Amino acid sequence: MAHNHNHNHSHSHQVTEDIKLAFWLNLGFAILEIFGGLWTNSLAIVSDAVHDLGDSVSLGLAWYLEKYSNKKSDAAFSYGYRRLSSLAALINTLILFVGSLYVISQAIPRLLNPEPTDAKGMILFAILGVAVNGLAMLRLSKQNSLNARVAAWHLLEDALGWIAVLIVSIALLFSDLYILDPILSILIAVYILSNAIANLRQTLLLFLQAVPENIDIQQLEKSIVTLDKVNSLHHTHVWSLDGEHHVLTTHVVIENDTTREEIQGIKGTIQHLGDSLHLEHITVEIEYLDEYCKLRDHNYAD
Repeated sequence: MAHNHNHNHSHSHQVTEDIKLAFWLNLGFAILEIFGGLWTNSLAIVSDAVHDLGDSVSLGLAWYLEKYSNKKSDAAFSYGYRRLSSLAALINTLILFVGSLYVISQAIPRLLNPEPTDAKGMILFAILGVAVNGLAMLRLSKQNSLNARVAAWHLLEDALGWIAVLIVSIALLFSDLYILDPILSILIAVYILSNAIANLRQTLLLFLQAVPENIDIQQLEKSIVTLDKVNSLHHTHVWSLDGEHHVLTTHVVIENDTTREEIQGIKGTIQHLGDSLHLEHITVEIEYLDEYCKLRDHNYAD
C-alpha cells in the first residue's frame, strides 16, 4: 500500500510540474507575440497573442488547482481535494470553447478584407511558436490526468495554429494569397472546437457522477456475484473523483453460513478486482441473507 501511495504522490507531482512548465512557456511567449505581431503587422499573430494570454490564465488556474487537489482529505472534504482538478478541467474546456469561437469571429472578416503581412517575420515567430507549444504539449500529453489532457489540447490548438501560420507565411513569400491565413485559422478552430465539445461532455459526465467509460458495472457485478458464498448484490455504484481515481460502493449479500475467513476472502477478491479498474476507494457492505436491509428491500420492490 505504501508503495502505491508514493507512486501516486510522485505521479501527481509530475503532473503539477508539467502544467507549471506549460504555464511559464505560454505566458512568456504570449508577451513576445504581442511585440512580434506589431513588428510584422500580422493580425493573426496579435490575435494568437490574445488567445495565448487567455491560455496562460487557464494554465495558471490548472497549475494552482492541480497542486491544491493533492491535499489530503479533511473534515470539509472527506474524499480529499482531487475534484478541484476536474473543476480546472471544466473551466479550461470552457475557455478553449470560447477561444475557438473568438478565433473564428476574427478570421471571418479577414476573408472579406485580407491584409498583407511581413512573411519573413511570420516564419520566424511560427517556428518559435511550434517549438514552444509543441514542447509543452508533449510533456502534458504523457499524463493521464483529465486536467493535464485538457491543458494539452490548449497547447495543441496553439501549435496547430502556428503550423498554419508557418504554411501561410511560406506561401506568402511567393504569392499574395493573404486569404489563406483566415481560411486555415477557421479550419483549425473548428477542429479544436469539436474536441472541446468532446472534453466538455466528458467533464460534465464526471461532475454528474456517471460511471467511468472504461468500467462495465454490469460485468463487475457479475464477477462479484459469482464468488463463492455470494448470493446477490444491490446498490452498486461507481463514479470518479477526477477521471483517474474511481470510487465503488456496493452491498454484498452472503449465505447465512459464511464464515469470517470467507468474508475476508470475498473482500480481498473485490479489492483485487477494484485494483485492476483503478478503484481507489472501495466500500463493501456485507449482509447475511436473512439480515434486514432497508436498501435491499427497496431495491427488490423496484
